[in-house]
Amino acid sequence: MNLNAGYRFTLGNERNKTPFERLYDIFQELITHTSGDVDEAIDWLRQLDREYELTDENYTIDDFLEDLLEKGYLREEMVPSSGEPSKEADEAQKRALKMTAKLERELRKRALEQLFGNLKRKSAGNHKTSATGQGDQYSGDVREFRFGDSIEHIDMQASVQNAMRNHGLDLSNMQEDDLVIKETEHKSQMSTVLMIDISHSMILYGEDRITPAKKVAMALAEMITTRYPKDTLDIIVFGNDAWPIKIAELPYLNVGPYHTNTVAGLDLAMKILARKKHANKQIFMITDGKPSCLHLPDGSYYKNSAGLDPEIVAQCYNRARNAAKNNIQVTTFMIAQDPYLMEFVRSFTEANKGKAFYTGLDHLGEMIFEDYNANRKRRIK
Repeated sequence: MNLNAGYRFTLGNERNKTPFERLYDIFQELITHTSGDVDEAIDWLRQLDREYELTDENYTIDDFLEDLLEKGYLREEMVPSSGEPSKEADEAQKRALKMTAKLERELRKRALEQLFGNLKRKSAGNHKTSATGQGDQYSGDVREFRFGDSIEHIDMQASVQNAMRNHGLDLSNMQEDDLVIKETEHKSQMSTVLMIDISHSMILYGEDRITPAKKVAMALAEMITTRYPKDTLDIIVFGNDAWPIKIAELPYLNVGPYHTNTVAGLDLAMKILARKKHANKQIFMITDGKPSCLHLPDGSYYKNSAGLDPEIVAQCYNRARNAAKNNIQVTTFMIAQDPYLMEFVRSFTEANKGKAFYTGLDHLGEMIFEDYNANRKRRIK
């Protein structure tokens, strides 16, 4: 793989960082691009070292590798050798390096910081529905007492102050009009399915689209699991078929020689959401291409990459309307700029009464972050 094929790495002034920290920042970026291939990432790092003199005799790439192992970011894994046993084969087995769960978590944290760090951070308590009443979180607002309000929501300090202003120091004269209620808000809980297109077009024409999509997925997973632990996130990938993946698998995500079976992805997303108990459900779909594949009942595939096939498109619209009937909004993030495909996305969005963002790769993360938080404010139906 060509290091210069569309990738840009910033090697700026980092004097306050240790040699390990400087290399670790670059290594995390490289390991994300290589989908978890440690050997390839290290090869790239050595190439950058030759070009930019990242290391010196006091701290080498080999020293950095040993630190990664010692700090628990990499592990050695024994792999079966091919051919006749030899000393070289045994040595190769010892140096088969793999990422650890610790590094996988670090990559998710880094993705969140990269994509969303420039946005205003909000506490979990600020993300809510517009409904008010007998909720479980105070909004900071107050109002007058109304029949049916719970005693536990009375603001005693403000109510006593009202009574003293209205009736003097004798609190036995407190009236209903003196009572002040602390307003509460219902917290929304959201079930989200994130669909990621892994068809071959995600790396065509010299543009890497899968790595930004992968970073967004890692960041979204980190945000939901740490800030909204009561929300759920399921991730599915779709090519010729669709299947779920675990959050821990995200750093290793890569494209395949696939067409784009959008219908299979939507079917699986709806099946997953049907099992969720949350009132708010949504689908995020990251794609760059047209639907070009259907899975037929006999196990075969119907494929057509030449334009928008009427049968495939009709099936997509059918799924969009079905999701709308079930109050499930599909938000499409179209990361290609083809007007022909954008028209399909517009029609699909209209059928679902959902939303579409026609974005390039630069602002994909910010848009998903903002849309996720906005959707959490929808009134539970």
